[in-house]
Amino acid sequence: MIRRIAIAILAVAFLGLASVLLLSRRRVIPPIERSSPESFSAESIAHGEALAAAGHCASCHTRPGGQYYAGGYGVNTPFGIVYGTNITPDPKTGIGTWPLEAFLRAMRDGVARDGSHLFPAFPYNAYTKLTDDDLKALYAYLMTRQPVSATVPPNTVPFPLSVRALQEGWKILLFRSGRFQANPAKSDEWNRGAYLAEALSDCSGCHTPRNSLGGEKAGNAYAGAVVDGWIAPALDEANPSPVPWTQEELFSFLRTGTSALHGAAGATMTPVIRDALALAVVPDSDVRAIAVYFSDMDHAAARASGVDVVVREALTTSDLAVGQSYDADADLYASACISCHYNTGSVPLPARPELALNSALTLSEPTNFIRVVLKGVGSSDGAPGLVMPAYASLTDGEIARLAAYLRRTRTPRPPWNDLEKKVAAVRRESAAPH
Repeated sequence: MIRRIAIAILAVAFLGLASVLLLSRRRVIPPIERSSPESFSAESIAHGEALAAAGHCASCHTRPGGQYYAGGYGVNTPFGIVYGTNITPDPKTGIGTWPLEAFLRAMRDGVARDGSHLFPAFPYNAYTKLTDDDLKALYAYLMTRQPVSATVPPNTVPFPLSVRALQEGWKILLFRSGRFQANPAKSDEWNRGAYLAEALSDCSGCHTPRNSLGGEKAGNAYAGAVVDGWIAPALDEANPSPVPWTQEELFSFLRTGTSALHGAAGATMTPVIRDALALAVVPDSDVRAIAVYFSDMDHAAARASGVDVVVREALTTSDLAVGQSYDADADLYASACISCHYNTGSVPLPARPELALNSALTLSEPTNFIRVVLKGVGSSDGAPGLVMPAYASLTDGEIARLAAYLRRTRTPRPPWNDLEKKVAAVRRESAAPH
C-alpha cells in the first residue's frame, strides 16, 4: 500500500514537472543588427532617460565603479546572488541585437530574447504595468547609450533553482501580467504617483515582505521588509516614524535625501535618491506625485495637526545627556554622538538629524540603528554633504547601551530585548563577504 502511494506521488510529481517544462517553452526572437541611434527621436530618448532615472535602472545594472548599465551588480536574494545584466547596446554582451519585441517581452513577461526565463530579481512583475509608450522610450534611451563589452559574474543560485525553465512554475503561482489600472476615485496626480511607484520604481520590491518562494506577500503591500540586512520600513499607516510623512516632507526627502523631521537617506535607499529621484532629468512633478501617493497611504494629512507638538517634545530631549556624567549611558552618548545630533532651534537642522524623530529608534528591531553605528555614513552613502563616522571600535556592550539609552529617553516604545546579542549578530553579518 505504501509503495503504491509513493509511486502515485512520484507519478504526479513527474507529470507536474513535465507540465511546467512544457509550459515554460518560449520562442526565440531572431536577433537584429543594432538600430542606428539616429532612428530614435530626441524626444523619445529624453523621455526614456527620465524614466530610467526614476526607475533607478542603473542601481541594479551598474557594478560599483563600473560603467553605466554594463551590469555586474549583485542582487542578494534568499536563493543566491543574481547579477544585473549588461543592458548597453553591445551586440555580444549586451542587448544590441534585441528588437523592440524582445525588450517588451522581457519587461512584461520576464523572458529573454533567447526564450529563457528571467529570475524575478529582475522586477518584471512591476514593469508589466508600464505603458507601451514608456517602454518604447526606455528602449530608445538604452539603445542609444555607449555600447560596453562586459560580461557579468555567474549567478550563485544553486541547482535545481538555477534551471530557468522552472521559473514557469513561479510565474504560474505568483506572477500576473497586466497594465496599470488607474483608480477613478483618486486624482490624476495620485494616479501618476501610483503608476511611478508601482510600475516604474518598484517601491514594493523593497518595502513589501516576501513569502517563502520570494514573491511579495499578498495583502501586505508596503508593510515593510528586510533588504540586504537593513529594515525597509512600512510605508502605510504602520510606518513607525514619530511624525507622519507629509507631502512636503516626503517630496524633500525623495528629492534631496534629507528631511528635517525624519533624517537622512542611507543604505539601499541611497541610490534610489542620489542616482535616481534627485537627478535633474526627473521632473519635480513626478517626485511630488510619488509623495502624494505615499502620504495618502500613510494618512499623513489626518495626523499633520499634531506635528508641531511632537517636534517640540522631541527637541526638549536634544540636550538630555548634557551634564549627566553620573549616568554612564548618557555620558557615553554625550561623548560620542551629541556634538552632531544636538539641535538648539525650533526646527531640527537636516544636517543634524534629531534622533527623537528618527525611525531607526522607533522600529520594532534595532537593526538599522546598530548598522549605522557600526558602519557610519560615508560621503557616497547618504545625503550629499552629510557624513557620520563609523563606531565599530565600540564594544558590543557599549553599542547596546547606546541603543537602550536612546530607546528609553527618545521614544515611548518598549525596550529592545537581547541588545548585546543583536549587536554581535549584526557585526558578524556586516563583516561577512557578500
